Amino acid sequence: MIVTVGDVAAGGHCVARVDGEVYFVRHALPGEQVRIQITDRKKRFAFADAVEILEPSPDRVEPPCPWAGPGRCGGCDFQHATPEAQRRLKSKVLFDQLTRIGGIDPARLEGVEVEALPWPEGALGWRTRMQYAVDETGRPGLREHKSHDLVHIDWCRIATERIREADVLTQDWDGMGAVGVVDADDEQLAVYTQLRRTARPHHKNGPKLVHQTVGDTRFEIGFDAFWQVHPAAAPTFLATALEFLQPREGESAWDLYAGAGLFASGLAAAVGESGRVVAVENAPASRTAANLAAFKNAGAIEGDVAAITPDLGSVDLVVLDPPRSGAGPEVVVALGEARPRAICYVACDAGALARDASDLAIEGYEPTRIRAFDAFPMTQHFETIVLFEPVD
Repeated sequence: MIVTVGDVAAGGHCVARVDGEVYFVRHALPGEQVRIQITDRKKRFAFADAVEILEPSPDRVEPPCPWAGPGRCGGCDFQHATPEAQRRLKSKVLFDQLTRIGGIDPARLEGVEVEALPWPEGALGWRTRMQYAVDETGRPGLREHKSHDLVHIDWCRIATERIREADVLTQDWDGMGAVGVVDADDEQLAVYTQLRRTARPHHKNGPKLVHQTVGDTRFEIGFDAFWQVHPAAAPTFLATALEFLQPREGESAWDLYAGAGLFASGLAAAVGESGRVVAVENAPASRTAANLAAFKNAGAIEGDVAAITPDLGSVDLVVLDPPRSGAGPEVVVALGEARPRAICYVACDAGALARDASDLAIEGYEPTRIRAFDAFPMTQHFETIVLFEPVD
C-alpha cells in the first residue's frame, strides 16, 4: 500500500498510520510518501519496508553502500539520510524516550542534540570491530535485518580502512559460524572465529591482547573484550564524564560496568592519592585490574554489579556504563542508598536510560546535564551521557 510517513520511532523505524493501523516502516523518512511491503504483522501493529519512494524527503540521499536497503544488509538503518538528518532523527528518539518513559521535564532537554564525533571520514570508516556471519559454504557476510539470511558484501563502508583492506571476506571459513576482526592500536589486526551454535570466540591470529590508548593511559584488553567501536568515542566520553562530575581531591568513586577501566583510570587520576576508586566488572576478559595497576588508589572487583554494589557502602561519585538492557532497579536502589553527590550515566540505549532515570527519580536524583553523541553513524544507535544529582 501507499502511506505517508510520520515521525521517527526507536529501532530505526518511522511510523505510518492508515485507517487506525500502525506500521513501523524502515528505509523511510518523516514526511515521505512511500509504497510499503509488510515484513511482519503483530496483533496491534506491523513492520514494513519502504520499497518505493514516491515523494522523497529533502533529507534523502543515495546510500553510500550498495548493500543498504530493503532485503539487503541490516547493519545500517539510516544510510538513505544525510548525516545531519540522522542526528536529528536520533535527537527526536532521545527526546521521546526520556520524556515519555523517563518522565523527564521537556524543558531539561531544550538544546540537547546528538553531536557528531570527530573523524576524518565523517559517517563512514569508523567501526574498529567487525563480526561477520559465515554461511554453510564457508563464505562470510552480514545478516539481513532481523534475519538469519546472509548478504555477501564486497566491503563494509562503515568499517575502518584497515579492516576494509583485510582479506577476511575473501577467505574460506568453512565450519565456522562467524569471523571477527579487531582494529586496535596494535600493528596487526586481531582475528577470531566462532563455531556454530557457540558463544565463545577463539583467537585465530594477530594479538590475543589488544591495546587502546586514551590520553596517557594504555589499556590492554582481550581480543573479544568490550571497547567503544568509534575511535573518538572513548576519549570523548571520558572527558565528558570528568567534566560533568568535577572530581575533587580525596573523593571516593565507583566505576560500575567498568570494562577495561576507562572511567576508573580517569577518576583515579582526578581524585589523587588520597582518593579511592573501585571498579566493578563481571567480564574477566576486560583485564580491569591489570589496567588499574599503575594507580595505587584504585582497585577492581570481578562479579555481578547488582550483587556487589549494595555492599560497597557510601561513595561520592559514580560512573556507570551498563549494557543495552540498562542498570535495572536493584542497582539504582543501591545507588540511592550510597547517596553519591553525583552520578554520571553513560547509556547506549535511550529506552533503558529512560527506565533507569525514572527509578533514579524515586531515589531522589534528577538529571542536571545531558549530552548525546553519534557514536554509531549510519545506524539507529547513539550514546547519551547524563549527570544525575540529588534533589535539594
